Amino acid sequence: MAPKLEQENSFFLTIHMIFISLLSAVTPVFVQTGTDLLLEVKKPVVLKELDLFTWKVNGSDNAVRLVHGGKPTISTNYISRAELSAQNHSLLLKNVQKRDSGVHRARVSSFPVLKKVITLALLPADPVSGVKLTVKLCSSDSTKVTVICSTEDSLINNTFTCDTQTCSHEGGERAEIITPGASLDVYLENGSVICNHSNQVSSTRDIQKIEDLCRKPEGKSSKLQFDANNQCGL
Repeated sequence: MAPKLEQENSFFLTIHMIFISLLSAVTPVFVQTGTDLLLEVKKPVVLKELDLFTWKVNGSDNAVRLVHGGKPTISTNYISRAELSAQNHSLLLKNVQKRDSGVHRARVSSFPVLKKVITLALLPADPVSGVKLTVKLCSSDSTKVTVICSTEDSLINNTFTCDTQTCSHEGGERAEIITPGASLDVYLENGSVICNHSNQVSSTRDIQKIEDLCRKPEGKSSKLQFDANNQCGL
């Protein structure tokens, strides 16, 4: 990986972790970019005369305003992208993008009192890329098998060596360095090696049968017998 890309990813990861720590008291909501998300208000909101209801983003941008007895006013940045429920004041945010990341607060201004309705930390994330699993031949003594799990975009390439009991990571780029929150795992299940790439909003995997890997000539049996459900990961 180029040094510049490493620095950019490291900076993004640092900002991401700071953002998470600052919002430790706020409910996080992970959402896949490009999808719609309902920011749900579960408790009923009753507006009295002169009350003002707002959905505020990051403390300054009013996505939606609603006064008692009036109709919702949607800000320019959210026209065609936001809808306010007339029943419970929940906010439907369409085609969520990374720029929508931040704290979304619903509240009622009833002078001189400001009532908080709900506070959510919106964390959009791209879906993970697909993966490809390459299973190499067993070792000469038929006690180990080496597999390479790599993403389709070639940003992550990990090598795992598995014996009859465990798997160990041999080398490669760790998934969370490339994409914060992502993981790349390899495990054994029912005679197959499974490579799984996932984050908080999506997952992909590739599965390869290993029953023929350590096959010996007729009359000789392989020493390698895999236990089901032995998992290894980064």
